Amino acid sequence: MALRWKWPRSSTSSAAPAPPSSTARTSASTAGSMSTENQPAALRVVVTGGSSGIGQTCTEALLDHGHRVAVLDISNDTAPRVDSSGQGQFLYLCCDVSDRQAVFEAFATIQDQWGGCDVLVNSAGIARPGPTETLLPEDWNVMVSVHLTGAMWACQAAFPALAASERAAIVNVSSVAGRMGMPHRASYNAVKAGIEGLTRSLAVEWAPHGIRCNAVAPGYVDTSFTQLLEESGRLAKAPIVERTPLRRFAHPTEIAESILFLASPAASFITGHTLVVDGGLTIDGAWYDEPLARTGR
Repeated sequence: MALRWKWPRSSTSSAAPAPPSSTARTSASTAGSMSTENQPAALRVVVTGGSSGIGQTCTEALLDHGHRVAVLDISNDTAPRVDSSGQGQFLYLCCDVSDRQAVFEAFATIQDQWGGCDVLVNSAGIARPGPTETLLPEDWNVMVSVHLTGAMWACQAAFPALAASERAAIVNVSSVAGRMGMPHRASYNAVKAGIEGLTRSLAVEWAPHGIRCNAVAPGYVDTSFTQLLEESGRLAKAPIVERTPLRRFAHPTEIAESILFLASPAASFITGHTLVVDGGLTIDGAWYDEPLARTGR
């Protein structure tokens, strides 16, 4: 899979770099494929939660690179949709990932349409922030069901096809919340830590089947959801940017390209790893400088 991506230039601004246009990305991919001999066939990729946020950006990037993408997402639609190009590059399946039967039925449809899949990207997710002492059972349960159980069912359903593929890879979308303590985020912290544990377990257990399993842990990403949280006063962006060495939020394309890397042959000897894409948020010790200067210690 000869993926070609351009890393954004670093910037002192808190604004994320503008993503390349779809036309530019498509042109670059086309030019690259024309100059590459013996390019592998397009991958068949399943993306859960691929209709919004990071999942949607990942779906668009994969399509731009010429791969087939099947999106599993929950919506009011009742029937599968395919793209209008007639080339079968895109398949949409209405699916609640917390429903094991629905997930297995969706993968059966993908098997019928494409004969299997090569890559699974688990990016379905929701948020239910709130004080832990008043966290409702239904809010806790839905977080576990969508994030952790949903990823588990998708991995199970994808296993036969992945085991039959010579380019099998799973990429789970975790978060820096899986390795940090955050107030009012107990359920989110817990499920994302669980995602990373599942990733390591599957990497070991399914390695004999030729299946690699990795995760991406984004920091704060400039999505419509985080913008909504900021506008509603539920997210203070300035202190987060100040704490982040690169002094900005990530753009969704930067997370998508990280996922594409882990799914590609460039990462063929990487498994059981969580790639943290957070602008340095989780490793920054600069906060210690100021109290050190005050106390002289």
